Amino acid sequence: MAKLNILRYPDPRLYTVAKAVTQVDARIRQLVDDMLESMYDAEGVGLAATQVDVHERVIVMDTSELRDQPIVLINPELIARSEEMTFGDEGCLSVPAIYDRVHRHARVTARALGRDGELHEFEAEGLLSVCVQHEMDHLIGKVFVEYLSPLKRDRIRTKMLKKARDDERD
Repeated sequence: MAKLNILRYPDPRLYTVAKAVTQVDARIRQLVDDMLESMYDAEGVGLAATQVDVHERVIVMDTSELRDQPIVLINPELIARSEEMTFGDEGCLSVPAIYDRVHRHARVTARALGRDGELHEFEAEGLLSVCVQHEMDHLIGKVFVEYLSPLKRDRIRTKMLKKARDDERD
């Protein structure tokens, strides 16, 4: 397995729309394994392939307390969303150390292929529901800061660009 480089906002590659996976083969399974390693290493709960500059519809997640229940979503789609909304803090591995409140559906039903290539459906609520929606946004080239006001987005962008410059000097 290999730890992958996670793109940082406002990298333009984060706005790339991911293409469908045509075949779940050894290459995709290796990508999944590498993404899981990278997500766990960065102490995240979810990671979309877009965030590691692979523009295919692949997501890995693990919202379990012990971090031992990985979920793999290949070509995911939301097939149901609750009318009830939730409003909570979100963060993102591509926007480290930044958290802000975002509206999301309280419950969703998703359908996707697993690491084995088999189709499955599941219902999600709470953190898992938020994570599914957040990571699926990445697949359509959307970062959570886009839900925030233009002023907040500009401040975050400025902060992230400054941090990138400071990191280059170190």
